[in-house]
Amino acid sequence: MPQEAAWRNISGENSRLGVGVGLVSLGGPGLLAAPPAEGAPNAEKLGWHLGCQAYSFNRFTFYEAIDKTASLGLHYIEAYPGQKLSKQRPGVRVGPGMSADVRKDVKKKLANSGVKLANFGVTGAGRGTFDFAKDMGIETIVSEPPLDAFDEIEKLCDEYRINLAIHNHPAPSRYWNPDTVLKVCKGRSRRIGACADTGHWMRSNINPVEALKKLQGRIISFHFKDLNQMGGGHDVPWGTGKGDVKAMLTEVHRQGFKGVFSIEYEHNWANSLPEIAQSVRYFDKVAAKLAAKS
Repeated sequence: MPQEAAWRNISGENSRLGVGVGLVSLGGPGLLAAPPAEGAPNAEKLGWHLGCQAYSFNRFTFYEAIDKTASLGLHYIEAYPGQKLSKQRPGVRVGPGMSADVRKDVKKKLANSGVKLANFGVTGAGRGTFDFAKDMGIETIVSEPPLDAFDEIEKLCDEYRINLAIHNHPAPSRYWNPDTVLKVCKGRSRRIGACADTGHWMRSNINPVEALKKLQGRIISFHFKDLNQMGGGHDVPWGTGKGDVKAMLTEVHRQGFKGVFSIEYEHNWANSLPEIAQSVRYFDKVAAKLAAKS
């Protein structure tokens, strides 16, 4: 079923059942607004899998984060440890501590929503995390491990065939500078690389495009952001801030990157979906232009 038709079918069913799904009425009974965004089909043509970091919805449960991601027409999510799982299981937190029964329920929720749990982080990188990732079908663990942990991590990455993406929080955190990430990756398995957090680079007064150039060949995934200023500020819809999203995506395309972009929108926490939807539409618009030139 085409995406828009599927949305209308679901919306109509929810309307008949009286189930609220966060839609805005257009003025008549049963007449509902279109989905906030319709995915990123042009980005998919480039091998770019746009999804949400569940931390964007950290005022909500993980199941609500899945629903919000699906409402954007997106099919990928990155979980983070410690988020409440659902209203039905208020005492359960997302992570390796989930029981087999809970994990089975999570897999069912994801499958029914058409959303893949692609990444998990920011988290530790011990064997327990790799066991959890393997069971849940997670492809990439996002972490900020100690500098002396990479001999063991490299073995785990190759054993489990799971990636380890090194995340950068702002200065003075361990990996704020892409040069440190490159140093750690040197001579290591290609399964070890960067989770490029473009907004945190901006908070550290690092030009995101220049950082991306440095990390060519070592970028595994993204926490993608655009901020209203360098050196601080807050998230804004992509293309409206100072990060030059078009230039970032042009550079990523030049490198031939294929993988997951996780939207991590850390502003307007209670009502961020419209701004995230605007970002999705801009991202796919830029991707369409880049695809046309390919």
